[in-house]
Amino acid sequence: MKSPGTVKELIYIHLHPINQYVVSYGIEFQEFMRSLPETPKHLLLLKHKFEDSDFNMHTRFDYIEAGGLQSLLKEDVGEYGDFCWIDFEDTDGLNELEGYEIAEMLYLAHSKEHLRKPFYSKLNNRFAYLSHDDEWFNKTFYRQIPDFYSVLGKIVSLKLGLFRSERSFFSLKKGTPFPPIPPEMIARVSNGMKEGIVVSLSKTEQSRLTVEVPIWIVGDHISMDDVFDDYMTSFRTPPDARFVFDKKSHEWSVFA
Repeated sequence: MKSPGTVKELIYIHLHPINQYVVSYGIEFQEFMRSLPETPKHLLLLKHKFEDSDFNMHTRFDYIEAGGLQSLLKEDVGEYGDFCWIDFEDTDGLNELEGYEIAEMLYLAHSKEHLRKPFYSKLNNRFAYLSHDDEWFNKTFYRQIPDFYSVLGKIVSLKLGLFRSERSFFSLKKGTPFPPIPPEMIARVSNGMKEGIVVSLSKTEQSRLTVEVPIWIVGDHISMDDVFDDYMTSFRTPPDARFVFDKKSHEWSVFA
């Protein structure tokens, strides 16, 4: 059961670099797509309730082309229940998939577990996105882990901007966005991510010169309620790391 406000104010990250996936809470599909280095050409929809899609006879999966993404981005995919997809380059690759590869994808979407890492040369996919009640439980595979660092750096800055607009939270000039946190700075807290961290937007502090976003290590969880319970204890202690934004230089640094 969702705790009111927690998903919006917290980002939970548990990084599994060997298997190339991230378990997260508080990152929704629209934010993820806005934060990608480039828009995927197609999405193969493994589990969904989106009505405006095409159908591939070979795989028996629905799919959408890049031109249809705007309609999907307007959907509340969190209401779908399961929402799972893999990106791909062209439909020719879809039609070359072997039966066992299609079976792997069915298992992946059904169980949110992989039989093999879900990266297919015929699709040249960069991601496999698996969610249940999107934003509440997301498991995302990245062909290149640095893509995740880039995504998270952009999402934190987006969410800070949202807080500012809703609550006049930070005293930057109106209309001035926070720049993304550089991927190399996100990477500096990757050891904590391997244990499980919370990035707390609600406990972000500002002074005349800086905005400081605290990070606490809270451990490996599969329930957001458990994450929130640990966070309620952790935030009373000094943070394990901080992202710090300098208002004058408009640059980020990290203290870990």
